[in-house]
Amino acid sequence: MSLFLTTDATPAGERLAHWRDIVGRALVPMRVTPYAPDGNGTGADGTVPGRIVADRLGPLRLSTIEAGAQRLIRTRADIARSPRPFVAAHIQTSGRAELRQDGRTATVEAGGLLVHDTARPYTLDFPEPFVCRTVLLPRHALDLPDDDLRRVTGTAVGTDAGVGAILVPFLTTLVASAPSCPPAIADRLAAGALDLFGTLVAERTRPGEGARDDLVRRIRDHIDRHLADPGLSPETVAAAHHISVRYLHRLFETENITVGRLIQRRRLARCARELLRGGAAGPSVAAVAHRWGFVSSAHFSRSFRGVYGHSPREWRALKTAAVSGAPDETAGIGH
Repeated sequence: MSLFLTTDATPAGERLAHWRDIVGRALVPMRVTPYAPDGNGTGADGTVPGRIVADRLGPLRLSTIEAGAQRLIRTRADIARSPRPFVAAHIQTSGRAELRQDGRTATVEAGGLLVHDTARPYTLDFPEPFVCRTVLLPRHALDLPDDDLRRVTGTAVGTDAGVGAILVPFLTTLVASAPSCPPAIADRLAAGALDLFGTLVAERTRPGEGARDDLVRRIRDHIDRHLADPGLSPETVAAAHHISVRYLHRLFETENITVGRLIQRRRLARCARELLRGGAAGPSVAAVAHRWGFVSSAHFSRSFRGVYGHSPREWRALKTAAVSGAPDETAGIGH
């Protein structure tokens, strides 16, 4: 459910404090300084009229902000009060914005994209009335090296080509459609946004062949995170990364394994490892197969025998008797 926050009915003397509270609730705590009243969207009393529509989509925080001219400053003291780190993707819808972070300055107008890290100080200047959309991505969910992320934060991202040209319309639509998004779909869309942003970082930090390799790595990571989903397939993997199935298969032409076979092998490896837990008293073969995305126990048993040379029950008995360790998950998987 959307949260509508506005200063429209707030008395003039309380409006600035109320707006600071609204910004802190929807985004992160920041200092707000209105520009001098000069007809640029700031009230005659120097306060800032504004409204925010805030939503959640899985782990993402989404906001549409409409407000008058102002400066937002995130200080170290603000960070100490709300230390949970986010990476912000800021899409300017109207007006102009200037970002300063890590010694860099970036300016965008309507249609532009800024990226900043809420765990480090920054300043956002809006010299005129503006509308923007902001997506806060939890830092822990991105799984990006700090050095790579620092090369992107505090910058404006080109939106005419490359991943930026895909990311901006995707996030814009995400913010607009979040209120009507069913919970079952929300997590998938959020995962897609996180993966796409990670691809943007890869494109900016490892151009050329490096970007391709990083995309393949992210696809492998995505597969590993979703092995328990029976619906995991080349089609869903491609959709999650906003690429065609044809391009997905082309990416894996040099990986010595198809995407479908990779999914099956990774599932089988997880099943083989789990079959050892508890020995003969452990979970049933059918339960293990179901847990890792196999719909048919018969199909699972055939596939398992094809890779490990024994049925799941035979393999468990042999390994338990030998008191062997768990199998290497990467064996025969094309890593």
